[in-house]
Amino acid sequence: MVMKRPPEAGDILQGTLDMLILRTLLFGPAHGHQIAKHIQSTTDDILRLEHGSLYPALHRLERQGWVAAKWEVLGKRRRECKYYRLTPAGRKQLTAEESNWNRIAKAIARVMRVPVKV
Repeated sequence: MVMKRPPEAGDILQGTLDMLILRTLLFGPAHGHQIAKHIQSTTDDILRLEHGSLYPALHRLERQGWVAAKWEVLGKRRRECKYYRLTPAGRKQLTAEESNWNRIAKAIARVMRVPVKV
């Protein structure tokens, strides 16, 4: 995953990519490019997924049984695309990851709210 510069935006916590992909697939099956574009547009171009991050993550999620994939032929040019869909196990995993993410975000917010005494 590539962050839009400036670098001060920071890195995303490891494991967040899986959650973002699973969340995107809640909207329905999608191929890799659609997943990347959804995340990019939803984050106002802050998060951009590179192939080197996206496809290994999709393959890992597929091996874990959280997504299922199926090749489909598209359009007039008859191009094959691999479509990914969320499985019931993936929905359960997404619920767990969202819960964990919310817990971490609240903890970080508490640290950021502590007044600085100069």
